[in-house]
Order: sequence, then C-alpha cells, then structure tokens
Amino acid sequence: MTIILQTERLTLRNWRNEDRDLFREINRDEKVMEFFPMRRSHAECDELMNRLQAMIDDTGYGFFAVADRQTDEAMGFCGISRVSLPGILPEGAVEIGWRLATRFWGQGYVTEAARALLDLGFKKRGLDEIYAFAVEGNHRSIAVMERLGMERLAGRDFNHPSVPDTHPHLKNHVLYCLKAS
Repeated sequence: MTIILQTERLTLRNWRNEDRDLFREINRDEKVMEFFPMRRSHAECDELMNRLQAMIDDTGYGFFAVADRQTDEAMGFCGISRVSLPGILPEGAVEIGWRLATRFWGQGYVTEAARALLDLGFKKRGLDEIYAFAVEGNHRSIAVMERLGMERLAGRDFNHPSVPDTHPHLKNHVLYCLKAS
C-alpha cells in the first residue's frame, strides 16, 4: 500500500480493491455528485479507480483515498493532480480536489487532508501555485477553498468545457488559487 501522507486523523494513500464499494458509492450518490453532470456506472467507477491507482503509482499525483488513520476505512478522496484546461489555466497547472461519502461530511476531514496536500505540493513537490474550482453554487466546496486560504481569481470564472449543454446550471465555475509565496 502506498501511503502518500498522514495527518492526525487521516491516511492519504493509494486505492485498494477493498475500497471499491466506497469509490462506487461516492461516484453514484446523488448528494455527493450534485454538482456533476453524470453518475458513473459500476463499471465506469471501477475503470476510474483503476486509472487513479495507476496514476498515483506512476506519478505520485492523483486523487488519493482518504482513510481513517485508526481503522483504515476509506471515506472518499482528496488529491492534487495535473489539470488540462487550455485558455483557462496555464499549461502544467495542478488542481486540488475532494469528494467524501456524506456520512463523513461536516467533520473537517476534507480541510485536514487538503491542508496536508497543499503543504506537500508546495514544500516537497516545489509547486508555485495550486488551483481549485467548483460550480458557482457549490457553497460547501467554496467554503473549503476559503478555509484553506485560497483566493478567488477575480474575473476568471469560466464555463467548464466538459460540462454538456444539457446541464447549463453546472457550467459556470469559480476559480480559486493558492500561491506558494
């Protein structure tokens, strides 16, 4: 098992086969996926988890399993990953993102994991800046970005190119950034 880092309450690690049910749950749950245009099928969840496992092994970047440090039960994910949004973000940009099963919401797990990952990105990976973005109405994720000290980039909101026209209410995204300095 590849452990990326540990915090007081959490282990951020690569995904394991025992995590598949939780991974499927978070990618199909209506409340968790409220601000995403689709829900993944069982097979699509498995394919995505396999891709994340390989990416983490190959690059050390990706959306890592967030697990309870005492029990090793997976709760969701948090990670830093390269993101390609030409014309919106600079080439080679890194984003931070998260998703937790609803039973783990409201306990500060995402903020704890994300703070540790920002520290890793800046101090050990030498990143200059890390971005985060969310649907304009996703107040929970925006609150996390602000708790992390990220700043909204004025005038840089954007229509996400991956969101289909069938979901216009999910297109507009706000953009936040935290700089190493």
